[in-house]
Amino acid sequence: MDTKALSQFACLSHPQRLAIFRLLVRRYPDEVPAGEIVGVLGLKPSTGSVYLSALTAAGLIGKHRIGTSLLYRANLSAVQELVGFLVEDCCQGRSTLCPTPSPVKADHLNVVFLCTGNSARSLMAESLLRDARVPGMKVWSAGTEPRRTPHPMAIKILEKQGHATKSLRCKPLEEFGEALPRVDILLTVCDRAANLEGPRWPGNPLMAHWGVPDPVQAEGDKKTRKAAFQRTYDGLRHRIDTFARLPLAGMDRASLQKALDDIAAMERP
Repeated sequence: MDTKALSQFACLSHPQRLAIFRLLVRRYPDEVPAGEIVGVLGLKPSTGSVYLSALTAAGLIGKHRIGTSLLYRANLSAVQELVGFLVEDCCQGRSTLCPTPSPVKADHLNVVFLCTGNSARSLMAESLLRDARVPGMKVWSAGTEPRRTPHPMAIKILEKQGHATKSLRCKPLEEFGEALPRVDILLTVCDRAANLEGPRWPGNPLMAHWGVPDPVQAEGDKKTRKAAFQRTYDGLRHRIDTFARLPLAGMDRASLQKALDDIAAMERP
């Protein structure tokens, strides 16, 4: 019997330890400070420290120290090993019990970019991917707490780069309704949106976190703030250009998920 796998299952059987692990999976490949983790989940620092230590000892998350701060990241290879244990050991090699990776429906993909305010980053991402004109792909964006109007500097940057902005607006998730019966890919571009457990999206979408700093929070004079919006646009464009070049027609869900995570880990230019 695989005692490591059993200890990992035991660790994840605790609801709050599972909540921490799920949060770190949503934020992958980010390394998230311990203080942010306990703050998001409403845990006492001492309690959170115990849970993080247990997850680390089980090999489900990794730990990295920078100065006095401890940063944590999900160890997704551990999940792969757990699935392997279930198939090869627990289920005696009955691989038919596990669904095989289905092919990507490249001729009809709905992609949603999710942020908090839906006023800058997610609108930039929506514009970039829509204007990439990937065949069969429809692009949407929304906010968990949408602002009233798009940020004027975001609009100016997009217009300067040749994007049409007349139809861009801040939208709540609830607005989609029947207009979006299935989501194939959900990409969060801000940490606050990724931290939320969120609704059950129709279609069991692939998810990845392409977090970029919020230019709306930039301080300083107009030139400094404008430069922050330009850096955000450039960082998103670097990732989205790579995404738009993927050979989607030849990929399955597993390979596309890996590609999305690899793009998330890309260094910005």
